[in-house]
Amino acid sequence: MYFSKFFVPTTREDPSDADLISHKLMIKSGMIKKTASGIYNWLPLGLIVLRNVEEIVRKNMKASGAQEILMPMVQPAELWKESMRYDQYGRELLKFSDRSDREFVLGPTHEEIICEIFRSYPTSYRDLPMNLYQIQTKFRDEIRPRFGVMRAREFVMKDAYSFDINKKGLEKSYEKMKQAYINIFDELGLDYRIVNADAGNIGGDKSEEFHIIADSGEDLLAISDKSGYAANVEILNYDKDPTELKGTPSPDGKGKLIIKRGIEVGHIFQLGQKYSEKMKVVMKNEKGIAENLFMGCYGIGITRIIAAAIEQSNNEGGFVWPKNLAPFEINIICLDPKKREVFDVCQTLYDLLKQNGNTVLFDERELRPGIKFSENELLGIPYSIVVSPSNFNNTKYEFNDRVKNQKSELNIEEIKKVLEGN
Repeated sequence: MYFSKFFVPTTREDPSDADLISHKLMIKSGMIKKTASGIYNWLPLGLIVLRNVEEIVRKNMKASGAQEILMPMVQPAELWKESMRYDQYGRELLKFSDRSDREFVLGPTHEEIICEIFRSYPTSYRDLPMNLYQIQTKFRDEIRPRFGVMRAREFVMKDAYSFDINKKGLEKSYEKMKQAYINIFDELGLDYRIVNADAGNIGGDKSEEFHIIADSGEDLLAISDKSGYAANVEILNYDKDPTELKGTPSPDGKGKLIIKRGIEVGHIFQLGQKYSEKMKVVMKNEKGIAENLFMGCYGIGITRIIAAAIEQSNNEGGFVWPKNLAPFEINIICLDPKKREVFDVCQTLYDLLKQNGNTVLFDERELRPGIKFSENELLGIPYSIVVSPSNFNNTKYEFNDRVKNQKSELNIEEIKKVLEGN
């Protein structure tokens, strides 16, 4: 991508309504633009990162055996009344009527729709387990949207729903999906924890949250320093200052607790028969007895992951993207592109790296070096090559590693090896 052709409306000014660094940087870098309270446009830079997250999620969901579908954002209110959530869900559920006075809601989640789909077709217990998922826009009418896409009203989410004939099958489906989530967050390259959690409005017998560790996180997490134990302090029923839990024995008997802040970006639930019983999602088991199916649901906040990743990994210059989220792998910064010989070397490097399968940004704009360097830092591209009148005819070029904050002199083959190794 040539920078001069890339729509990246950067700005130096912090947005007046931004508190979190992720909100500030996403606006300043031209990733997003606010349309209304809690509603954002995703511009080219932001959409590339968004698609990177979706690709990782989709790949691992497919590997788990889940099948992708797409359900409507607009849902008939009658389904929500059938599940008894129409009045229970609260004011975050946006309700409206069409021109024929039929009632609808904008879906914040899709348990009702997936139940209606699954009960509509004759299937056998032999077809189970079944896991269906989507990556789709959701809407929750937040009373006070804030923190940019971290707590927006409109957002993109991956939601999956499993169906089993018995509780044992549900437990297996749950563990399979939990492993898929572990694979997803490992591939995203983020520091995260799996924590015991409350089921909340969704309900069910068991639930766990996936939290990205960040100082700005809204949730306090109690984490063992010797094991994988972690829990949201809200479920520990601790009636004192939760920070006083630090140093107390871990509930699993292994090590002591430390307190960290986290941002919830994923949540998995064993719903049991909560929805299938109310919505009559029934199937005969191997004995010919009709059973309400056992369901699980599994959510990942696609857009929220991006904001959380920025909260975890940034510096005074801008983003420091994990390699699998970065919009480009490398930026070729051409200083003095008016000089044909300098531009030609940059163009050759650009072509070679593109042929090598790398995602490359080529900054061939006729701007001062300081602007190019500051915008390179703002965008957080992991690597950059600087080509100038003083080094264009060398065999080695200035190569910068943003994550490690290292500068070196490398030739094109050495640069390719660095990129291949990452």
